[in-house]
Amino acid sequence: MVQEVKNENKREVTLTYPLSLDGNSKNDYKPPNVLQMVFSLLNNVRPGADLTRFQLPPLFNLPKSHLQCYGESVYCVNKDMLSKCANGETTVDRMISVVAWSISTIRPLMFGVAPYNPILGETHHASRGTLNVLLEQVSHHPPVSALHATDETNGVELIWCQHAVPKFQGTTIETVVHGRRKLNLVNRGECYVMNAPKLLIRLLPKLGVDWVGNVRIKCQETSLEAELSFKSGTFLGFGGSRSVKGKIIDSSTFKTLYEIHGQWDRIVNITDTIDGKTKVLYDAREVLSALPALTLKDPKGVWQSESGVIWGEVSKGILSKEWDKAREAKRTVEERERELLKQRKSVGEDWFPKHFDLSYSPEFGWECTPKEKTIPPAPIIFPI
Repeated sequence: MVQEVKNENKREVTLTYPLSLDGNSKNDYKPPNVLQMVFSLLNNVRPGADLTRFQLPPLFNLPKSHLQCYGESVYCVNKDMLSKCANGETTVDRMISVVAWSISTIRPLMFGVAPYNPILGETHHASRGTLNVLLEQVSHHPPVSALHATDETNGVELIWCQHAVPKFQGTTIETVVHGRRKLNLVNRGECYVMNAPKLLIRLLPKLGVDWVGNVRIKCQETSLEAELSFKSGTFLGFGGSRSVKGKIIDSSTFKTLYEIHGQWDRIVNITDTIDGKTKVLYDAREVLSALPALTLKDPKGVWQSESGVIWGEVSKGILSKEWDKAREAKRTVEERERELLKQRKSVGEDWFPKHFDLSYSPEFGWECTPKEKTIPPAPIIFPI
């Protein structure tokens, strides 16, 4: 379940298995009594409240940071989805592959636990083959996470800026993920821009977690667009399935080229509107089942700001169910962060991200621009 490695600077790195479709497997952390959290939340939070600053005790934390979860959605796959995007023969082939890759970034989540809120300047650096991924927490209030990934072999670049805003709605918690995701196919001169669906956590009458809402993928250079609609397919949390429907259109002619339909955690099909032929677009079990553990290839190369270092002691406490130890370790992290903030304020010092430039516009919200052209290979590896 967990790998602990000490480097020469006495820093421990705690790595856990990635989230996968195998919700009942040994790979996934099992949440405690989730009803306890529900009643605690109902008693202490009012409907409409912004939960950005809401702090969970370690009992209800997943043993990993939000940064790690964002990164895993990119590099933790059994199939190389991104190189297929870059290597498609036609513009339509590439758009179809981009749609499949976009769906692959949606992962089933467990009710009752949430990742750690990353501290300011926290990073996560990992690689899968020739794909190198770097994330940084570029703002704490509001919480903004930046991602930059490059694959020079296949000519792929990813730039994400994510600002998640969870709000308590009485019987649900709805998290809107603001920010744009850009997939650049460098050798093709194409940029695909997309948003993310919303995360819906149901508290009553039946507990559950679903991704819902509309996603739009647009390539300005080819005039191709895709529209996806994620639905829980349930009535008050009972029955139904995790469905996705959509289409690929040519915006220059407003013609629908393909229709998309299926379940994003199972099989998603795509149908050609001209000849009526249907084929599998995405097989979640093939891509996300039985994901292997991360490995630490280069202990000396791990930064002090790495998520697995910052939260290592907390994760160890959670995994061993030593809750006092986990609480104390989490308190240490949070108090250190508050002390650093206090020191900066006392001398009038502003904090700036190390790897990204951060800006804000009324039209697009928070935008993150990488300071470096490419990401180097990481000390943390997802095996392939």
